[in-house]
Amino acid sequence: MLRIGDYEFSSRLLLGTGKYPDFDIQKEAVAVSGTEILTFSVRRMNIFEASQPNFLENLDIAKYTLLPNTAGAKTAEEAVRTAKLAKASGLCDMIKVEVIGCQKTLLPDPIETLKASEELLKEGFTVLPYTSDDVLLARRLEELGCHAIMPGASPIGSGQGIINPLNLSFIIEQTSVPVIIDAGIGTPSDAAIAMEMGASGVLLNTAVSGAKDPVKMAKAMRLSIEAGRLGFEAGRIPKKRYATASSPVEGMSIS
Repeated sequence: MLRIGDYEFSSRLLLGTGKYPDFDIQKEAVAVSGTEILTFSVRRMNIFEASQPNFLENLDIAKYTLLPNTAGAKTAEEAVRTAKLAKASGLCDMIKVEVIGCQKTLLPDPIETLKASEELLKEGFTVLPYTSDDVLLARRLEELGCHAIMPGASPIGSGQGIINPLNLSFIIEQTSVPVIIDAGIGTPSDAAIAMEMGASGVLLNTAVSGAKDPVKMAKAMRLSIEAGRLGFEAGRIPKKRYATASSPVEGMSIS
């Protein structure tokens, strides 16, 4: 089970809801992914205007836990304001804190992320900050009381996969709250590697919504995350410098 604060989930895949070709494909992809958590940008929603188009209207959102995010925020103040707006609408008290510090790379601003997370924790939110792959920053966020840490594998939407596995492994080793790999996942094998490393979950969007066949990719991601987790729990064999025979030969008499 994936436990985030007071929430429990069977699926370890967190799925974004943006950029699908159409609502029907989005609905089918979400269904086959097996996800229980849907994330979306609060700024994309007309929260208080029911007559406006709603990109979640084709989904039975009662089946899912919604994870609003503060995408578009450039300061802690903007992120906190966006989070409060989402909570006031009754969507969920979980929030993915996303404060972008560089518009070219869309990498997070660590200082503003810390400030926003601290303020939202005081307000009683379940806080999941999107961070860089910096182990010290991850530890500071955990010390604040964040309920999960979400380091990026590589820049958002880049599909580059895990570019710094060493740093991610440090975060996974030194953090006691769930570590959910967020951003940059491009293929099912990227997701499987993240899970084999011991990540608690994977959040992705473009890898599915931008695929040639989003529905098939959603299924592939679900299976790869399940396989990666099983592999982590089973424990890999140690790497050796030289070959070892797979079939035992000792104790056998050969005439």
